[in-house]
Amino acid sequence: MAKVTEHIKNAKSTLFSFEILPPSTGESIQKLFDNISPLIELKPKFIDVTYHREEYVYKKMPNGLLEQKSIKKRPGTVSICAALMQKFHVDTVPHIICGGFTKEETEYALIDLNFLGIDNVLALRGDSIKGQRSFEANPGGHHFASDLVSQIYSMNKGIYLSDELQNPTPTKFCIGVAGYPEKHFEAPNLKTDLKYLKHKIDNGADYIVTQMFFDNKKYFEFVDKCRAEGIMVPIIPGLKPITAKSQIYNLPRNFYIDMPEDLIDSIDRCRSDEEVKNVGVEWAIAQAKELIEHKAPCLHFYSMGKSTAIQQIASKIF
Repeated sequence: MAKVTEHIKNAKSTLFSFEILPPSTGESIQKLFDNISPLIELKPKFIDVTYHREEYVYKKMPNGLLEQKSIKKRPGTVSICAALMQKFHVDTVPHIICGGFTKEETEYALIDLNFLGIDNVLALRGDSIKGQRSFEANPGGHHFASDLVSQIYSMNKGIYLSDELQNPTPTKFCIGVAGYPEKHFEAPNLKTDLKYLKHKIDNGADYIVTQMFFDNKKYFEFVDKCRAEGIMVPIIPGLKPITAKSQIYNLPRNFYIDMPEDLIDSIDRCRSDEEVKNVGVEWAIAQAKELIEHKAPCLHFYSMGKSTAIQQIASKIF
């Protein structure tokens, strides 16, 4: 198995990768295997597995009061990564988030990954819990992704939280972080956002994966601005094919991105989601071809649990 940066360094052309969601609680992992098997045939170099934070529900008690309970709707990121590696012999990249963890719990999770031979992680702050106005770190946890990167990088140097360990073994994680061509929604402007991104790189991150975008010009400009700020690590573009008309409203609202006018006009003329999917696939193919022409290191697709459209796209360009 290899690190993401090793795959990129050794590649003779643009690589293919994708991101999946863990199965919902109660679902069989076989359903996931069946869903991504067509994509495995296209030889992805790595697969990202997202991590979903706990949610709070309120259960009415016999006395009429409400009891708050914490639940996880999509558990199992680490075990899914291990299962994918065993079944498909492909590198996996588990998402490690700040929210919901103390620094000690983060260290334990990283130790487990190291024991499993998983050498790649994507370090993210994570979203706020539903109902919170803004992100709140757990007591004893990290507030920022840059601090999480620092902890992982320290473990790579053999520095653990306990200073009583005798000759601890260094880990060897390749650390990815997120980048936002249209800026993170909490940043006042892109320049400020790039400053925070540079901080993550300076703290030890090895590569960047971008938020989805639908206008390649924004990716090219983002790369140029990163280079101008001294950010020289690989920058992997993230792509998401449109498969339903509702997504032209939901994606901008949930991910704070813009949609090109030409794409919206084409989708507005569609009479069914099947027509929308065809438009979305063709748009993503055109995006992918242009990105490959500009020597993008890898095309990273956000599947959101569905692989058919990605298979159609990837089969035509890889």
